[in-house]
Amino acid sequence: MSITIGEVFLQTVRKFPKKEALVDIRRGIRYTYKQWADEVSRLANAFIGMGVKKGDRVSTILLNTSELATAFFACAQIGAVFNPVNFRLSPKEIAYILADAAPKIVLFEKAVEPQISHIHHEFPHISFCYIDNDTPPYAMNYWEQVNIASSQPPRSDVSENDLYAIMYTSGTTGRPKGVMHRHREMVEQSLICNSIMRIRETDRGLVAAPMFHCAELHCCFLPRVHAGATNVIIHHFDPKQVLEVIEKERITSLFAAPTMWNMILQENISAYHLSSFRIGLYGAAPMAPVLVKECKERLGIDLIQAYGMTEMGPAVTFLLEDEQLTRAGSAGRACLNHEIRIVQPKEDGPSDPDHVLSPGQVGEIIVKGPCMMMGYYNREEATEKAMYKGWYHSGDLGYMDEDGYLYVADRVDDMVISGGENVYPREVEDVLYEHKGVLDVAVLGEPDEKWGEKVVAFIVKKDPNLTAEELERFCKNSDQLAPYKRPRAYYFVDALPRNASGKIQKFLLREQMNQSAKS
Repeated sequence: MSITIGEVFLQTVRKFPKKEALVDIRRGIRYTYKQWADEVSRLANAFIGMGVKKGDRVSTILLNTSELATAFFACAQIGAVFNPVNFRLSPKEIAYILADAAPKIVLFEKAVEPQISHIHHEFPHISFCYIDNDTPPYAMNYWEQVNIASSQPPRSDVSENDLYAIMYTSGTTGRPKGVMHRHREMVEQSLICNSIMRIRETDRGLVAAPMFHCAELHCCFLPRVHAGATNVIIHHFDPKQVLEVIEKERITSLFAAPTMWNMILQENISAYHLSSFRIGLYGAAPMAPVLVKECKERLGIDLIQAYGMTEMGPAVTFLLEDEQLTRAGSAGRACLNHEIRIVQPKEDGPSDPDHVLSPGQVGEIIVKGPCMMMGYYNREEATEKAMYKGWYHSGDLGYMDEDGYLYVADRVDDMVISGGENVYPREVEDVLYEHKGVLDVAVLGEPDEKWGEKVVAFIVKKDPNLTAEELERFCKNSDQLAPYKRPRAYYFVDALPRNASGKIQKFLLREQMNQSAKS
């Protein structure tokens, strides 16, 4: 028997009413659990006053704010469906999600007002609610609504099997899909992450990754509340501010995508006192072993890797602290109560869960567990394909070793077939990351008349004098890379396109290559 997300929050409030719960650095807000509970009830009652009923969607287009954190639990209290939207999306992309999710209310802030100003007229049935000063004429003010609402907890009839959220996928391969999760699935995810991270009420976690993404929200933010720990929020990721806040707020834990850890490592770390910092979580993309070592040596922390996807809540595997180097390249073993299989991929439909491959053989990663989504919102056909025979079909390629450790090779769409040989971009990227002049890298296949595809690398330089010739010599001298896997071309770029979770959007790099080929 599980409980709802709203009940998780209220249980913690009863246990730790006077303990510091939420710190919003930008706002200068510090809530105890009791004070935060009052704010949650006010917002929940304000939602009811604005006509929100159980099952109605409430969308947030916010960076990391205390208002987003409060809306998360206010929706849970009254059975409204939480719909956090990526604030980096274009007006057209936001409009697509709002049309699909059909929310009753949209919370937004000054940073995204330019996007909303372009599209609000398309949605006359939506109440737009602005959290900052100078409210636009088409919106109501958040604080005006909250300040007149009661702080008494509203009556609710919410069960563990009710829909808690619709979270849209990052759209690395096409249109985003709305992933539906129930309360019980995310309570289960919270318990799993709590046990792995060993979160205690004395912990102080820094929220620096986007809260609209499930990696931060479900693997860190909610588990800390579950344990009675403190969440310290910064509005958006800035590596220098991260270090400053770790020092000042005595932060103990942080989730960051590998590219964010890499940016932190570029700062003058020795200038900060980081003795409170004990553990870091990373995911959304693999981390090269050289970066893992540098985090350990320079930040003095242990790292844990999570692998997963929005559809699974997200975490399905963990690679623990003492496995980071001994099992380098692995995504770890399956979470509690989860099962993973590697199956033979099919071109004409979903892979058969019963066609299981032997250890070491590369195939599609499929997963089953208690955190699996209900399905995709308004997408029955996509749901049937993704959840064929009760397994979530990830579209990722990988293999299992004899000990049950998962190794993620790449997306099915990202594998390079050059001269009939399979090349997994990640193994090439890991080698290139070893070069001290490389800050960031993405490897993919470029059409080639002779070989079908050739391996190419997009490089962000750390050393401005780095050349393609130097990288070619480096790869030739590496004992980790077969000759056919070496890049045949290097493209130097200022930055790689990444989505909010840190995943490289390789389809944009392919479009860039195609445009260059035509010109």
